[in-house]
Amino acid sequence: MSIEISPSILSADFANLINDIEECEKENINIFHIDVMDGHFVPNISIGPVVVESLRKKTKSVMDTHLMITNPEDYIESFAKAGSDWITFHIETVKNPLGLIKKIKDLNLKAGISLNPATPIEKIIPCLDEVFLVLVMSVNPGFGGQKFMSISLPKISKLKEYRSKIDNKFKIEVDGGINFDTITDASKAGADIVVAGSSVFRTEFGIKKSIEKLRELSATVHGS
Repeated sequence: MSIEISPSILSADFANLINDIEECEKENINIFHIDVMDGHFVPNISIGPVVVESLRKKTKSVMDTHLMITNPEDYIESFAKAGSDWITFHIETVKNPLGLIKKIKDLNLKAGISLNPATPIEKIIPCLDEVFLVLVMSVNPGFGGQKFMSISLPKISKLKEYRSKIDNKFKIEVDGGINFDTITDASKAGADIVVAGSSVFRTEFGIKKSIEKLRELSATVHGS
């Protein structure tokens, strides 16, 4: 089975957002990555619950919400009410990650935890029995279109190995610099889901062909 693709709407045309999403859905995409940035934990500012709420009215696809913000615990309920399905926060932003994971799960959402390129996976080991998703950043967060950092690959492999030894079969998602050249590396390392922004929405091929190409490349590793 080929790797799952979670297109990052940050790279879509915001004046044409729902049309871009619908074009992806025609290609059997059912997960969309929503980057939430606060200008504090990361330098950029992006979207909030209002955009999620608007999209929820138009799509039944999974809202894969990535909180790149300080104090994420203050915003979990707002995103839950808006219609997020998965909420991922950064280990670097919280003192009590297990408490926040419980809060997310108590709202009947899937909980994810993310770590920056410089953060060792040992920081999240205590959480791996409880999360649905681990998001490995393969760029420093805050901007789209960055170059893939190969130092993320050993982390992915270690997480896959660790997962094989526990009952909780969390998903491994990779975010940053995923394109036609790097998707095979992420797939070989053990990624289940890749976040793809520019390589879906901003290529010369268009959305349909770009998704097809990403799938074809990942299938050479995962198998059809």
